[in-house]
Amino acid sequence: MHDFGVNLIPWLRLAAAAQLGIALLNLALPRLMRWRDDLNRMPLLIREVFHVHAWFISVTLTIFAVMTWRFAGEMTTNAACRWLAVGIGLFWALRAMLQLSYYSSSHWRGQVGRTAIHITLLLIYGGFGVVYLLVPFGK
Repeated sequence: MHDFGVNLIPWLRLAAAAQLGIALLNLALPRLMRWRDDLNRMPLLIREVFHVHAWFISVTLTIFAVMTWRFAGEMTTNAACRWLAVGIGLFWALRAMLQLSYYSSSHWRGQVGRTAIHITLLLIYGGFGVVYLLVPFGK
């Protein structure tokens, strides 16, 4: 294992705080994106599945945030915590890849604000992935 001399604890704590923010923001997404009318037109089951998935993404991100905040130091020294960090890192790396490859560019092409949001999210999600995936190599 290589030590790149990077103190990851502050970066992990920053990631924890940001994930908690995203968890809260996720709960407001239908209102922020003005999806209420669209959701209300969906069949009840699809609407309910959407809401349950949104809640559980927020719960998952809150768990990531709390565990990271509490065990940031241990993530750099304890094998089980390192595995947790790698798992969270893979989650975010995959999310960043999907941000880049899955969404149609028609959602933001030619729209400066939406393009900026897309790029910002890509950098945030990718940044989370990098921080967590560096844990086995940092201190």
